[in-house]
Amino acid sequence: MSLLDLTALSLTEIIGDFGFKAFAKTGGALNFGQGMIGYVGVVYCLIKSFKVGNVIYVNGMWDGISTVLETIAAYLILGDRLNTKTQWIGLGMLIVGIIMVRMGGIAK
Repeated sequence: MSLLDLTALSLTEIIGDFGFKAFAKTGGALNFGQGMIGYVGVVYCLIKSFKVGNVIYVNGMWDGISTVLETIAAYLILGDRLNTKTQWIGLGMLIVGIIMVRMGGIAK
């Protein structure tokens, strides 16, 4: 399973999440449509990922990569911020976890 596939999965999730966040705040069919398109993309990418990877690996890597990419996007695009050092440490631990899971998959 490539990191490109997992990144595509995470990026489609970002499209969906940003659309649904906008819909939650302001409503609008366009925002809802963006959210739905994003999550249809997520389902497509998940099916593609499950063809070559197991649920534990795909879910762990997707959650980790998505957390990092969506944090960066939310920070830069939406202006969202973490509030404490503990939250930043937790995010750093997620990055270490992604690396460890990926290295374990390569070692097979």
